[in-house]
Amino acid sequence: MTRATTKNRFKPISPLTALLLALGAMAGYWFAFATTKGAAGILIALPCVFLLARLRSPRLAFYGGMGAGMAMYVPHLLFFRSVFGAAAFPLWLIAGLPIGIFLLIVHLTYRRLGMGWALFLTPVVWTGIEYFRSEVWYLRFAWLLPGQASAFLPGVRMMAIGVYGLGFVYAVAATFVISRGVMSRAIGVIATIILAALMYFPQRPASPTDAPLHVAGMQLEFPDAYTLPSAIERLALAHPDAQILVLSEYTFQGEPPPAVREMVRKHHRYLIVGGTRILHDGSFYNTAFVIGPDGHEVFSQDKSVPVQFVTDGIPASARHVWSSPWGKIGIAVCYDLSYARPMDDFVRQGAQGLIVPTMDLTVWGEYERRMLHGRMAPIRSAEYGIPTFGVWSSGVSQLTDRFGTVIATAGYPGQGEMISGPFDLQHTGRLPPDRLFAMCALVATAAVTAFLFVCSVRDRSKSKRRI
Repeated sequence: MTRATTKNRFKPISPLTALLLALGAMAGYWFAFATTKGAAGILIALPCVFLLARLRSPRLAFYGGMGAGMAMYVPHLLFFRSVFGAAAFPLWLIAGLPIGIFLLIVHLTYRRLGMGWALFLTPVVWTGIEYFRSEVWYLRFAWLLPGQASAFLPGVRMMAIGVYGLGFVYAVAATFVISRGVMSRAIGVIATIILAALMYFPQRPASPTDAPLHVAGMQLEFPDAYTLPSAIERLALAHPDAQILVLSEYTFQGEPPPAVREMVRKHHRYLIVGGTRILHDGSFYNTAFVIGPDGHEVFSQDKSVPVQFVTDGIPASARHVWSSPWGKIGIAVCYDLSYARPMDDFVRQGAQGLIVPTMDLTVWGEYERRMLHGRMAPIRSAEYGIPTFGVWSSGVSQLTDRFGTVIATAGYPGQGEMISGPFDLQHTGRLPPDRLFAMCALVATAAVTAFLFVCSVRDRSKSKRRI
């Protein structure tokens, strides 16, 4: 008997069982991300996904994972059709690829190293692949992570360990649930129940209301340049206590014009607004401009991660925090908020708050911004312990406190709606402890994959020599 055969100690699941598990994973993800209070569904989905590694062959594990991944993700990504057109179909297919690769690696680990090592490595490989698909490769996509499920619940406070760290904890519990021993399974079930309870209890601390800095914003999708100064005036008059006014990404195609600067000077406020900075070769940066009370530009920050497959500028060459009169503020642009690596840069530089001009078109639909993109602000606040303020062109703008509580929001599409509130910069942000671990998990996943590949090549070489 070969080493691979003697180590194959799991009982393969049937195709019918695999189908039921894929449906369970799909249902768990749906409850976790399509509802505001169904986060515990993710704790049901993960054991279902992990058990699919026990399909009969590596090929079945990979394709079964692809199918399960699409079932888990695509219902939440239907808005891709409005954004990317026909390119949405291959993107939906690619969405299932990480799950297929994950299950293939775990399946081969079962066969090569046995159940003990496979179960030990399952949460590590899961975390490594989640980090890779979210932060590393070109098609990085940082939504629908298990750690994001409780973004709208008291359990968002657990995000202090980091979204990848929390996902790892969920994966460890799921691994115990599917383990061989009765005692291990009991530990997994108890851990799952505790984690589910922590999603809903206890309540978060009360939001601070006495911050010296107040912010206000208005939702405008591609506003008319001639009427924009009057819109800024309405915002300033409606919120006289707001020292910083914010408008969305791509408010201008270019830099803020003189009429806007004059209105800012008239009301003696700061304005953060999205536009573009054109380069000599015709390319451009998607830029957030900070206009001071005297009408002059005092700071700007370019978008770090332009959206793939659309005209969204070139990536920022650097990131810096704005040293405002009230404290250090990181200014992200739209989907930059979804990615830990650029946001971590702001926190390393001492950011005490994040302001995020954002453009999400009305035609993309409410679901994308409310249930997917809308999770990112409370998550970042809970991770870093600082407030966020995002003004979106077409709905669901958010102001969150440093505990991850959404303290103000605006409707969808909500054209002309305003949002305002206190922006507490008393605390410097902290980096969650999971970032180094997630990178180590990625390295470990690469090492396991390389080991399995070398073993496969060696086995094939031995088989040919026997022939």
